[in-house]
Amino acid sequence: MRLTKFTDLALRVTMRLAVAGPGTTLTTRQVAEAMAIPYTHTAKAISRLQHLGVVDARRGRGGGLELTAFGRSASLGWLVRELEGEEEVVTCEGETPCPLRAACRLRGALRDAQRAFYAALDPLTVADLVTTPTGPVLLSLT
Repeated sequence: MRLTKFTDLALRVTMRLAVAGPGTTLTTRQVAEAMAIPYTHTAKAISRLQHLGVVDARRGRGGGLELTAFGRSASLGWLVRELEGEEEVVTCEGETPCPLRAACRLRGALRDAQRAFYAALDPLTVADLVTTPTGPVLLSLT
């Protein structure tokens, strides 16, 4: 399974915020520059993460971005599902329906593989992603 660039970017933003630690805020610009991501893409990812309750974003003086307690403990599988959507890897219907759909085993096999993919991510949390050696590397990015 291949993740969209948006999901990849949102996960990297989440990881950067996770190593900042509770009570430490960063700006969208700081995160974008540290992760070498365009500011506008970072802002869109943060908006989605805020909507999901993973990131707390406050404007104005004393504002900034902070990973929520929920975001820190969120299942990676849940987060990827929310960012990617739970559509099947392939679709057999559409403008031109697949002629094999009545007898094809591919769709079921890919559905099973997708379930296995998410099952492998479900036990991991965002906090798990930033343990050593990843955490110190993320902290060194400025």
